Amino acid sequence: MNLKERLKAGERVYGTMVRMERNPAFCIVAKECGLDFVMFDCEHAAYNLETLHDLFQMAHALDLTALLRVPMLDKESISRSLDAGAKGVMVPMTETPEQAKEIVRWSKYAPIGDRGFCSGVGSMYYRPQPDLSAAMEEINSQVLSIAQIETALAIENVEAIAATEGIDALIVGPNDLSISLGIPGKLLDPMEYTAIRRVADACKANGKAFGIHGPDSLQVLFAKDINLCISSTDIDLMRAGIRGLKDKLVRFASEAERRPS
Repeated sequence: MNLKERLKAGERVYGTMVRMERNPAFCIVAKECGLDFVMFDCEHAAYNLETLHDLFQMAHALDLTALLRVPMLDKESISRSLDAGAKGVMVPMTETPEQAKEIVRWSKYAPIGDRGFCSGVGSMYYRPQPDLSAAMEEINSQVLSIAQIETALAIENVEAIAATEGIDALIVGPNDLSISLGIPGKLLDPMEYTAIRRVADACKANGKAFGIHGPDSLQVLFAKDINLCISSTDIDLMRAGIRGLKDKLVRFASEAERRPS
C-alpha cells in the first residue's frame, strides 16, 4: 500500500522535516532508519526545484514517500512540485475552506481537481501514459493534499477545512498557532491545547489524517490522535547527533583520567 492508503487503513506513518540536506543519499539513510516519509521544506528553506526533483526521484526509487511544504498557495508552487515527483504537498497558513479547495484544485487531477496533465514527467517517472484516465486516477490515489493549521482563523474554520473533498490531512503548526492566539511560545497553554484538540476532533469526524509538527510534549499529549507522525528536522537530528558524540568523547576522556595508571 502507498502512504495514503496506509493512512486510510488506520496505520500510523512516521517522518521528519528536511530543511538543509540536499544530497539524495539522505533518502537512503532515512529509509534505512525506518522512516515512511520525508517532508522537504520550501517555506523556510532554500531549495530550488532541480534539487527537489533529484531528492523526490531518489525517494521514489527507495519506496520512501517524499512530501513538500510549499512556500505559498498557488498553482506553480503546488503543481510543478508534484510534476517533479513529490507525492504530496502541505500548504502553510491554510485558513479557510476556500483555500482548502484551492489546494485540492492544483494538487489533484479531474474529476477531483484541475491539475494540468503532462505525460512522461517526474511524477510519472518518465514513463508514457497512454491511458490518461487511468493515470490520473492512480496519481490521485497517491497524492496527499495537506492543509497546515496554524492560525486562529484556521481554528474557527477547521471543521469546514477538514470536510473539504480532496483534503487528506491536517497538520498543526503549533508555534505560529500560539502567536496567532496571542500566547507566543506557550505551547502547553490551555488555549493552545483546546485549539489543537479541535483540529484532532475535526480530522477524526471527517476521516482525515492528523499530525503536529511540534515538540515532544505535544506529540505525547495527542499521541492517540496522531497518525501522520512528523517530528524534528534534519538540522535537529544532526545537532543532537553531534552533541551526543561530543558528550560521549568527553565521558571517555573523563573515565580514562580516573583510571589508575
